[in-house]
Amino acid sequence: MNFQVASKAANDNETTVEALYKALSCGDSSTISRLLAVDLEWRFHGPPHCQHMRRLLTGESAYMDFRFKPRRLTAIGNWVFAEGWEGAHVYWVHVWTLNDGVITQFREYFNTRLTVQVLGALVWDKGSTLWQSDPLEHPNRSLPGLLLAI
Repeated sequence: MNFQVASKAANDNETTVEALYKALSCGDSSTISRLLAVDLEWRFHGPPHCQHMRRLLTGESAYMDFRFKPRRLTAIGNWVFAEGWEGAHVYWVHVWTLNDGVITQFREYFNTRLTVQVLGALVWDKGSTLWQSDPLEHPNRSLPGLLLAI
């Protein structure tokens, strides 16, 4: 795959995730269900009371109970990384995996920093940092760090 094709796919993936956040913000369930795979794989890291996305997508809470407003979106290949914060006590990172324009995997991290590295046969000893969260509004706050290897 050449760079232009990979770049277009990443841009399309970012557009898809932007559309999901927009649909979430106004409770557009038909768009949400169109963008998410029926068998969405889900992983959550954080305090149980912070599972806002699960409650939102399962209908356990209304779309106005917690609003995800990404401050930064970054697409790299099949992944889209989003981060946001609300006040001093809520900082989140979402990692979305897309295949053919459909979100197939979702990883949610609350109140932690995240570094994403690619690990493979050629870079096993020295993983390359692809993405790192940057909670700009929390420069003096101690947030535990996690490493996500892809």
